[in-house]
Order: sequence, then C-alpha cells, then structure tokens
Amino acid sequence: MTTAPPLATADAALAHGFSLLAEAPALAAAQAEALLEALPGHPPARLLLGMARLAQQQPQAALAVLQPLAAEQPAAPQVHMALADAWAAMHYWEEAVAAGEHALALQPALPGGWLRLGNWCDHLGRRAQAEVAFLRHVQEAVADPALLAAGRALAENDLAQAEQRLRARLRQWPQDVAALRMLAELGLRLGRNEQAIALLEECLRLAPGFAEARRQYALALDRGNRQAEALAQVDALLAQAPRDPALRNQRAVLLGKLGDYAGAIALYEGLLAEHPRDPRLWTSLGHALKTEGESGRAVAAYRHAIRLDPGFGVAWWSLANLKTERLTAEDIAQMRHQRQRADLDQDAQLHLDFALGKALEDAGEHAASFAHYAAGNAARRRQLPYDAALNHRRVRHACAVYTREFFAARAGWGCPARGPIFVVGLPRAGSTLIEQILASHPQVEATMELPELIAIVRELRARAGDPERTSYHDLVAGLSAAEARALGERYLARTAVHRRLGRPLFIDKMPNNFAHLGLLRLILPQAIVIDARRHPLDCGFSNFKQHFARGQAFSYDLADIGRYYADYVALMAHFDAVLPGWVHRVVHERLVADTETEVRALLAHCGLPFDPRCLRPHETRRAVRTASAEQVRRPISSAAIGRWRHYGPWLGPLEQALGPVLAHYPDPPPGLAGSA
Repeated sequence: MTTAPPLATADAALAHGFSLLAEAPALAAAQAEALLEALPGHPPARLLLGMARLAQQQPQAALAVLQPLAAEQPAAPQVHMALADAWAAMHYWEEAVAAGEHALALQPALPGGWLRLGNWCDHLGRRAQAEVAFLRHVQEAVADPALLAAGRALAENDLAQAEQRLRARLRQWPQDVAALRMLAELGLRLGRNEQAIALLEECLRLAPGFAEARRQYALALDRGNRQAEALAQVDALLAQAPRDPALRNQRAVLLGKLGDYAGAIALYEGLLAEHPRDPRLWTSLGHALKTEGESGRAVAAYRHAIRLDPGFGVAWWSLANLKTERLTAEDIAQMRHQRQRADLDQDAQLHLDFALGKALEDAGEHAASFAHYAAGNAARRRQLPYDAALNHRRVRHACAVYTREFFAARAGWGCPARGPIFVVGLPRAGSTLIEQILASHPQVEATMELPELIAIVRELRARAGDPERTSYHDLVAGLSAAEARALGERYLARTAVHRRLGRPLFIDKMPNNFAHLGLLRLILPQAIVIDARRHPLDCGFSNFKQHFARGQAFSYDLADIGRYYADYVALMAHFDAVLPGWVHRVVHERLVADTETEVRALLAHCGLPFDPRCLRPHETRRAVRTASAEQVRRPISSAAIGRWRHYGPWLGPLEQALGPVLAHYPDPPPGLAGSA
C-alpha cells in the first residue's frame, strides 16, 4: 500500500507540476499521476492532470478528467475554466461558454478568462456578449503579467521589447483587444500609421465600446490625413461623454483642419467658459481667430494666455508670429526675464528665443536678434534630426528615375482630372501670396496646405520597410497603370472634403510637394503646377527665423537650408528639362515689381481668363493658416525684400551651402538639370 506523502511535500510536488505545464506538459502529467497514485482522487492533482492532457493536445483525455471533477467541485473557478478550455479545444463553443461563464461568476478576476470567453462568444456569432467579455478583459488586464510587462516596456520606451511581447501575445490570442490597442500605440510612436489603423479597426470590430481604442483610432485617422473620418469617431465618443473636455478640444482641432474655423472657435469658447485659466486653450483660440482674420481678437487671446502663464513660450511666439504685431519694449523685457528662469523647460525656452528674435528684429537690434534666432534653432535642431546628405541622395535618385523615357512609357496613365493647382517651392517663398491671388479668381477655390500627397508618399515608403530612410521612387516606377489612376482618384476623393465652393479648380499649397513631382505627374497628369521662388538669402533666412509647427526639419540650420534650397533648384531644373512648360515659375521679386504682368502669365498658365480682382488679393476674405496670414491681407508690398542684408555678417554658412545657386538666381546654374 502506497503511503500518502506529507501535505507540505504534496503541495510542493503540485506547485512543481503546475510550473511544468507550459514547457514540459508530459512531465507535469507524470507528476500528477504520481501524486494520484499516492493520493487517489486528490482534486488539485486531477486538475493538474486534466490541464496537462490539454497542454499535450489531448482534449478528449482532458475532458475525461475534468468533467467529473467539475461536477464534484461546483465552486472551483480554476476547474471550470480548465473544463471550458477543453471544450474550446474541441470546438464545442456552447459548452465552452457555459463553463467559462460559470468560472468567471465564481472568480471575475480569473487571468485571461474574459479574453477567452469573448473569443468563444465571437465563434458563436454572439457579438454583443463577446464585446462585453472583451471590455471586461480590458478592465482586468491591469493584473495580466504578460500585458503588464509589455506596458512597462512601452512606458520605458523600450519599443523593441514591447513589440516582441505584444506580438507573442497576439500569436497566442489574436483577439486580445488590449494587446491590439497597445501594439497600435507602439505603431503610432514608430510612424506606422496605417498598421496602427488596421490594428485599431480589428480592435473596434471586436469591442466597439472600447473608448480608449476609439480615441486612438481618431488620432491615427487624423495623422493619416483622414480628418472627416476622425471627426466621426470623436463624435461617436462625444455621444457617450458630451462634456469630455479632451474630446471637445480634439473636435475643435479637427474642425480647424477641415476648414470650419467658426465651429472650432465656438468649441474653444465653450471650453474656456469652463476652464478659463488654461493658457493652452486661449492659445488655440488665438490660432483659430488668426486664421479667420480676426487678428485683434487673436492678439487678445494670446496676451490673455501670457497673463495666465508669463513663461508660456508658445503664446509669446504666436503673438510674434502674427508678423504685423510689434512687441513692445515692455514685452521684450518680460520675455528676457522669463527666458532666464531656471525652471523653464526647453520647449518654452526655444519658443521665447524665436519670439525675442522677431521682437528684437523689429526693434532694429539685429545682433541680439540673430543670437536668439540661433539659440532657438539650435535647440530645435537637437530635437528634430535632419540628414541633408540623405535628402541630396533622394533628389539625385528622383532625377535618375523620372526621365523623359519614364513619362513617355507611361503616357495616358493616371487620373485625367484637371482640378488641382499645386503651388510648390520652399516655405516662406511667397506661395501664400500666389494662393491668395488665385483664390481671388471666381473659378478657383483655396483650401490649405493639404497633406494628402505626402501621405501617399509615406505609405509607399512604408512598403519598403524603412519609411524614414528609403527613397520611394523605385516603388513609384513599379506602379501599374491601374494603381497610378487609383492613387490619383484617391487624392481627389480625400481632398474633396476641403472643397466647399463648387469651383472647377482648387489649390493645394503644400510647398514640400516639389519633392514629389514625379509621383504627382504620374497620378494626376493634368494637374497644374506653380513653383514659387524667392531670393535664396531672403527665403533661407526667413525659414531660419520661422519656428514651424511641424514638417520642416531642414529649416533649423543655415547650412542645411542652403543645401535644401540647392537641391530644390536642381530638382526643379530637372523637371523643366524633362517636362518643358509643365511647371510655371513665379519669381517673388518680379511679382512684386510688375504684379499685373506676372498675374496675367500665372492665370494664362492655369487656363483662366484675366480677372482684375486678382490684382487686389488683399481684399479677398478667407481663412489663411500659414505664417503669412496677416501679410497677404495687406496690399502687395516690397517691404520684405532684402531683409536678409541686416543679418549678412552671420549668413556665411547659408551662402556657402548655396554655392553657384546664389550667383545665378533666379535661374539655375548652367548644366544643373539632372545633376543634383
């Protein structure tokens, strides 16, 4: 007769057996059988044996052990969950759900239980029941060791470790909505926006009521330039939480991006009625008012933000960035005082540097002004890496790919619509003035700097696996005729939300689109392209003293600006040679000196009859989002021409990087086309 082991020894043997389940289920089964020989009918040993048989992929044998055990142990949650797992392994979903519900009624915090129950309900098509289970899993996930480890890695920005853990989890449980959301968050951090959208769509298919996933989905859609869809998601969330301030703020931001500034202003005003001491809200209101042309109210909003937080650099820079608002000696003294604060973070410091640079420039203190511009740019440059050599290689590769032969072989490709007018070039080159001139014509609608073409570029780059360092031009060369047409149609469909006036032509004033003219010509061959060009020292220094919200990483170093300008000139010269007459160039200094001649030529290139309103663009009322918003609401002027001369002693790196491009302006140096 076998002697029963002491209780402590049996407990130790059981613990060892359970520890073997994942890696050595056969040994776990042997341990259970040894215990049962010594302790016949011992419930924990039978549970171990049933779970071991299941881990050995022997669900029938597991059921033979677990069914009678569950009948004997109606109040044992682990037993009933193991039984549910055995039923599920045999695809007996009804039985699995019944056993799982019984287990979770006994112990709601059973690890992984709600996730498995949701999975089984999904197999049965019980969508509402599955969603309840998945959402309960999200609540209980804070105690899940695997998800906790992945969450710690995310919090510590160890993205490789987080991704490894989350992908392992999803291989085991593809419907783990908590893991799907976390992996989507990781994707957003890494710039994998389309991947994040796909993960969140699956997450919300499984659990439509997962509010945090829907918030993240709205963010991903916004980043993917799908603002109308993002707004629908925010509105769905607001239907459940109508007073949520973060959602209302997000809605205001989206309305602004969609051109509904009146709606955005109303939302900001409502939020400020509840949160009157939030300087960020006052600054956001100021941005919307500035865009709508209400500069007086914008100034008041910015100044109120400053009164609430005198060190709030964003508000100071926003005030200075109005261009037409001159900061006072008192303002300068206050900014200098705030700039010296030891507790001021770097973001506030650099915004104050840009604001002081502008204020001191207006005061004629150019040496001190340049010192602050240089400090602000240096700080921003450290935050925002930029590789001038990589950009140069991309331009050279574009010249190599987009040849006469390339376009001849693809004649007739793309979407034949003629609607868009692309105004391209460097920022601060006069593109907003050109946009305002064209928008003064009754057949043309101004929209804004539309990011859709760049979104297409990002998606093409992502196909190559390295979105930041891969030239996508080879992928463009590999597109089929059907794909090229589909991309053109997609551009028009995605930008349609910004067209409100029903006019035949509309303007896309994203300056950086000059880098994507090859793609543009392929997918929209009838599009009109205008190149805005300004003297390289005026344009270059104007970029240097402008703190952009996003997207202009080249602009925070004088040498980088010079190389970028030279690459731009080379690429435009290449397209002039390959597609003569396709791009119409507007030289800013000529436009200012002989406005009517230049405007007539511009309209003729667009196939538009002359309209005298185009000579008075400052009279055209519309929202303008760019840094030149206030300037284009005034008559055309030469006041900004030659301002670089005040800073000539410090612009050596810019001049050197420009090389022969500076000497030959406004034309490219001889032989430059195709030799970038």
